Amino acid sequence: MVGLGRMGANMSTRLERAGHEVVGYDRNPEVSQVATIADLVERLGDGRRVVWTMVPSGDPTEATIAEVARHLREGDVVVDGGNSNYHDSVRRSQELADRGLGFVDAGVSGGVWGLEEGYCLMVGGAAEHVAAVQPVFDALAPEEGGFAHVGPSGTGHFTKMVHNGIEYGLMHAYAEGYELLAAADLDIDVDAAVEAWRHGSVVRSWLLDLLCLALAGDPGLASIAGRAHDSGEGRWTVTEAVRLAVPLPVISAALFARFSSRQLDSPAMKVVAALRNQFGGHTTESVEQRPHEAGDEERIREE
Repeated sequence: MVGLGRMGANMSTRLERAGHEVVGYDRNPEVSQVATIADLVERLGDGRRVVWTMVPSGDPTEATIAEVARHLREGDVVVDGGNSNYHDSVRRSQELADRGLGFVDAGVSGGVWGLEEGYCLMVGGAAEHVAAVQPVFDALAPEEGGFAHVGPSGTGHFTKMVHNGIEYGLMHAYAEGYELLAAADLDIDVDAAVEAWRHGSVVRSWLLDLLCLALAGDPGLASIAGRAHDSGEGRWTVTEAVRLAVPLPVISAALFARFSSRQLDSPAMKVVAALRNQFGGHTTESVEQRPHEAGDEERIREE
């Protein structure tokens, strides 16, 4: 496992609990088991090696997979479990195939809860390479399901992209409903109303459970700034919708609302920020941390 952050470390622990031997590398020497990626590959022995990368998309994934590939031999398999753009996954699959290496793109959902609950896995790649990693997928997924080999290379990350776009829309629907309840001049106990939705309602869901968990710890979400960042997959989803002429009004509106949240403070975006923290461990900003100048906003965006 290359990358021992919130996801990679928990996934490694879940695999070890299932009886797998995991060698972990991270740039942070305090958590890494080996000094270099070369050392990691050497520790994997003489059989078919599987290296799973769990690092941020874009340049970090590009550099990591290139370094991993330098130390692998024909027949080994690379799994990219990060939120990579599916175009990059299609390209990487071909580049690694030219070197005799297998590649699997694995969309992973489950956040900080996946260690105990299991991870939803949306996997793309050749059947042979998926089969080589299947015992790992079986250990990571919940016992009742949650794994799907959805197609050839690129399809795993495309599916995860759409999954995250849906997530945008679901979270924002809850957020808008919460704001409307809070704005009503009827003295509504908003937190109690939302809690009631968890039981028997057609809108009950795990996201709603997490919202209530956030409200229990911070009634009214008073300490959270109404500001939510986007990881990029919402943008990719909308871009693909434009390319394929598929109307996505809900997902598009939810994405644009996140852009607006960086300029405005609203109860709805407090909900989105709180939910991202609950399911994925994403950091929230306090009200005092909100930027007030255009220069501050640009600085935060770059960071």
